[in-house]
Amino acid sequence: MIRSEESRRRAVIVAQMLGIAAVYYGSGQLGLLREVQVQSSVVTPLWPPSGIAVAALLYLGARIWPGIAVGALVTVLSMSDDPTFWGVAVAAGSALAPLCSFLALRAVGFRPELDRLRDGVALVFLGALGGMTISATVGTGVQWLSGGLPGDQFWQVWSAWWAGDAMGVLTVTPLLLVLRRLRRPRLDDRWAEATALAVVTVASTVIATMSALSMLYLVFPVLIWAALRFQLPGSAPCALLISVVAIIAGTDSAGPFANHSVLEVMFNLCILNGCVALTALLLAAIVTEHNNIRHETEVACEELAALVEELAPRPAREGGPDAPGAEPG
Repeated sequence: MIRSEESRRRAVIVAQMLGIAAVYYGSGQLGLLREVQVQSSVVTPLWPPSGIAVAALLYLGARIWPGIAVGALVTVLSMSDDPTFWGVAVAAGSALAPLCSFLALRAVGFRPELDRLRDGVALVFLGALGGMTISATVGTGVQWLSGGLPGDQFWQVWSAWWAGDAMGVLTVTPLLLVLRRLRRPRLDDRWAEATALAVVTVASTVIATMSALSMLYLVFPVLIWAALRFQLPGSAPCALLISVVAIIAGTDSAGPFANHSVLEVMFNLCILNGCVALTALLLAAIVTEHNNIRHETEVACEELAALVEELAPRPAREGGPDAPGAEPG
């Protein structure tokens, strides 16, 4: 029986690794649909595998890291004609970055529920901006060492690489963490408001990113609405939708991204997507933390009221031995 349980546990872990590797590869192919060439290197404005890898580690722990490594290796090898040592090195850096992000988040007591402001700040600065410097440094450094990247182009390529990986964590990881807590919706949920939010989000995003009037600021009232009313389950999908539509417009040189160089487009996309992700994540975390504090306060007040009522002296019964005017027997 013990051997059977151990074999079953190992089979589950292997299946999880293979599933993560497949999802990593599939999301990588989606990210490459909008690849851009910065100098002599190919990068993406949004790299979903980095966000998927961090979320998988937060879900399942470090034991599934080999699945991430396999997915990164297959993805890198699919982009080159022949497998080389340099390609393996790039894959190693891509797999090491989310693992370091996970370890850093675990070290500071990160909670996947993202119900505290400190959790949102940790995901932004440790999980995304900090951890993804590893993949960008390794990937760009490998290209420079192999002679495929001139030294004067190093920081331009590094910045674009880092931005794509960081945006993947900022936009994809919160959404996957929300999906873990999804439950069957109740009939009294705010379906009308949620539907209106979805429609307004799509309309405002298309207008903001496709119009030549440079109205990118239109997306922020929508994000504030989503975060205040629906917290992370509302703001995370809105942030991902805005980022994806903005990337499509940017890579097509449409709307406010027209007549700009590739580097300028990448810079504008990085600023926009970063502000969108920060607004959605941090504001939702603040509102959730405030709601939790209010709920805990209400529960504490109810418990205190019940305790006071229990300890308060009860009035004497009429006609009893303690009633006024009663004569001793």
